[in-house]
Amino acid sequence: MLPTLHKIIIIGPAHPLRGGGITTFNERLARQFKNEGHQTSIFSFSLQYPNFLFPGKSQFTNDQAPKDIDIHTRINSINPLNWIGVGKEIKQINPDIIIVRYWIPLMAPCLGTILRIVKKNKHTKIICIADNIIPHEKRIGDKIFTRYFIKPIDAFITMSEQVFKDLRLFTKNKKALLVPHPLYDNFGDKITKKEAREYLGINIEEKIILFFGFIRKYKGLDILLDAMKQIQNSKIKNKNIKLLIAGEFYDDRKLYDNQIEKLGIKENLILHTDFIPDNEVKNYLCAADALIQPYRNATQSGVTPLAYHFEIPMIVTNVGGLPDMVLNNKVGLVAEATATSIAEKILEYFTMDQNYFHKNLIEEKKKISWSKMVESILELANSK
Repeated sequence: MLPTLHKIIIIGPAHPLRGGGITTFNERLARQFKNEGHQTSIFSFSLQYPNFLFPGKSQFTNDQAPKDIDIHTRINSINPLNWIGVGKEIKQINPDIIIVRYWIPLMAPCLGTILRIVKKNKHTKIICIADNIIPHEKRIGDKIFTRYFIKPIDAFITMSEQVFKDLRLFTKNKKALLVPHPLYDNFGDKITKKEAREYLGINIEEKIILFFGFIRKYKGLDILLDAMKQIQNSKIKNKNIKLLIAGEFYDDRKLYDNQIEKLGIKENLILHTDFIPDNEVKNYLCAADALIQPYRNATQSGVTPLAYHFEIPMIVTNVGGLPDMVLNNKVGLVAEATATSIAEKILEYFTMDQNYFHKNLIEEKKKISWSKMVESILELANSK
């Protein structure tokens, strides 16, 4: 049995990496463990992706480092000598629990090697929080890499039913819990729609749907742009519906620019397509009437907990774990992953009582907590 208070290491992206939701998650989870009395640190990457594999403009943020989190920038994802050194360093620290993030098979050789070395101390329990087991964008070698990673893991947490099912394709017997993605409550308090729109220069009379986050093919922005054309052509009165796109392109931007020009919908779009720093997030969420996730495929999404935190109704597609997180006709609407269905749901949403959605969001968000995530990790670590 492990001690009541634990020495914990989280392995995954952290400041100064701009890892999006995973970085934010790791830092917030570290704070929760610290708040509950555990000695907690993060081992992050000195090099996460070689530049030629990184689709964005920069892997690093200019934001100040968090002063309340012990972050060690150590891991080079492509240097096997580094993996051995980091493994020995963590083994010597002898943590009670390692929490390792797994989101892409590219990281499997690095993380799997480090964990095998640590495992030799015959003390540390290794818990994986699996964002994905089968990646959104598949590559040769994914299955071999994932099997290599899984072997030293003692137990798993998934945050969607889909990832849980994917996990069982690789391991039938290792313990696993399905735990909802906690709320992102570290982006500040909700502000009024008027304040947010004044900051962004958006007219208060316009109906705004928000596409938020890195722009990648599986997220279906191209489908949404086609839906905006259908809305533009609709006979239903919808003149003030605009799409606010907030996030950096991780795909070829020209493809989207050409589509926008061909469709003739530029006047219906508001483009803020640079990386959105943490201190700006609340402006975009609070400016929106609804958040939209037109994904082709999904496991879970870190954007959904943001919408819960700021109490913004959602329109999502019926893929992966999205409909599990967004209860249809309760906190939002669920569409099929087609332009026609998405357009219909957007138009339907603006005919409905939005106060109804807001009341339900306030009730549902009470069920999603960081303390529940910590409790689940400790439960797995203490199990035989």
